[in-house]
Amino acid sequence: MYSLRYILAAVLIAVAVTNAVDNGLGLTPQMGWNSWNHFGCDINETIIMQMAQAIATNGMAAAGYNYVNVDDCWAYSRDSNGVIQSDPTTFPSGMQYLANYVHSLGLKFGLYTCAGTETCAGRPGSEGYEAIDAQTYASWGVDYLKEDWCNTGNNNPVDLYTTMSKALNATGRPIFFSLCNWGVDNPWAWGPDVGNSWRTTGDINDSWDRFLQILYAQIPIASYSGVGGWNDPDMLEVGNGGMSNLEYTTHFSMWSLLAAPLIAGNDLRSVDAATLAIYTAKEVIAVNQDKLGTQGTLVKSLNQGDQQIWARPLADGSRAVVLFNADDTNTFTIQLNWGDIWLSPNQAMTVRDLWAETDLGQFTGSFTSATIPPHGSVMLRVY
Repeated sequence: MYSLRYILAAVLIAVAVTNAVDNGLGLTPQMGWNSWNHFGCDINETIIMQMAQAIATNGMAAAGYNYVNVDDCWAYSRDSNGVIQSDPTTFPSGMQYLANYVHSLGLKFGLYTCAGTETCAGRPGSEGYEAIDAQTYASWGVDYLKEDWCNTGNNNPVDLYTTMSKALNATGRPIFFSLCNWGVDNPWAWGPDVGNSWRTTGDINDSWDRFLQILYAQIPIASYSGVGGWNDPDMLEVGNGGMSNLEYTTHFSMWSLLAAPLIAGNDLRSVDAATLAIYTAKEVIAVNQDKLGTQGTLVKSLNQGDQQIWARPLADGSRAVVLFNADDTNTFTIQLNWGDIWLSPNQAMTVRDLWAETDLGQFTGSFTSATIPPHGSVMLRVY
């Protein structure tokens, strides 16, 4: 965890950048679902088809979630020509069949591989097979590739990820390339030339402490993220049961402000109304998908870091803000001054609550929140 002094010293106002991967993808952060956080290796084609059907019908597709991504444990072996084969027990119909089904629902299909000789679960990796794998994935209709970083020996991540990036581009099929090397060798510095997003830390888990660790790790690297390529603080845990709905709302608010990928990771077959309401919050998602592409960051911290103001500029000239109570036990009100968010202190501005989708009124110079409970937050647009 970063100290408060380090956090405040590292605050950056991010600027949108255009990245060099010439696939036309990632103009806004990717949205979708991935199998790992809830299912791990316990996946099969029926589960993936059920998840795709849920996204298509429960309002998530309409909210912007379009990738259905199969994570580790789908691959089984390679044939005599080196072509990767899916697990015949869990995916007997093959990945092209699954891709076709996902496409038939108006969604896009994603797969997982690993830059090393084996995946993290011991399935076949892509090292040495990048060209043939890329062509295989393209022939199956894959739209998204997540590449992990297990079993890579002493290899340089820039080299291995560049090899796969070039192989994907050579197929002629636009395939979103998600780098998953856990922040090794600062991928935010070279990722824009290689992929559409890059993991910035080790894996998330469904706990408040891990959420905070990953959140604070995004502060010093905010300026590296932008249109075409995004800092990726890992997938969402919303709905997996380890945090409260209040904490999940803060989690989703922060990932949206960060311009982070919004990749759900829960079981959508049994999603409750409260969880679905978080995932489909229209005005919160609009901040995440804002065309300016500027990553939000911490702009002010008070009371030993328990009261935090996070903000980002939006394409229409307004400001998105999260007022965050990071304390474990105490409630707070938090005062937002216009100067904290790059506005003239004498301006009269309208403040809108993005979760309530309601204007709170017009204010000059500052706005003070209602009481915010521990681990809670308020997400606003100031315009």
